[in-house]
Amino acid sequence: MRISKQSRREAKGLFQACLVNGLLDEKRVREMIQQVLKVKPRGYLATLSHLERLVKLDLERRTAKIESAVALPAELQRAVQEKLERSYGKGLNTSFVQNPALIGGMRIKVGSDVYDGSVRARLTTLQESFSS
Repeated sequence: MRISKQSRREAKGLFQACLVNGLLDEKRVREMIQQVLKVKPRGYLATLSHLERLVKLDLERRTAKIESAVALPAELQRAVQEKLERSYGKGLNTSFVQNPALIGGMRIKVGSDVYDGSVRARLTTLQESFSS
C-alpha cells in the first residue's frame, strides 16, 4: 500500500503526541489509535499503518541485545548497560544472551547498529584477508 505525504505527516504527528519525556508511552499509542478508529478520517488506514511502522522502528532503536560466549558478571553487565544508555539515552531495553559460537568477546546490537568485538568476527576478517 502506498502511503501519501498527508498520511505520513499525520502519523508522525500522532507519534510525536505519544512521546513522554522523549520515550514512547504505550498507553498514549493505544488512545491515539482508538481516537483515529472512532473518527475514521480519510486515509486513516494508511496513517495507522505508518504509525505502526514508526512505533516498530522506535522499539528496535530502544532494544539492545548483548551476546557473549560466556555469561557476563553482574558488574560488567551493569557497566555495558550504563555505557549504552549514555550513548543511546535512557529507556533502553537490554538483554544479555550467551552464544558460544562467538568463541570470546561480545557482540552488541542496538537497532540497526552492530558492534562486533567477538573472536569469531576477527577470525572471519583474518580469513577474508588471506582470501583476497
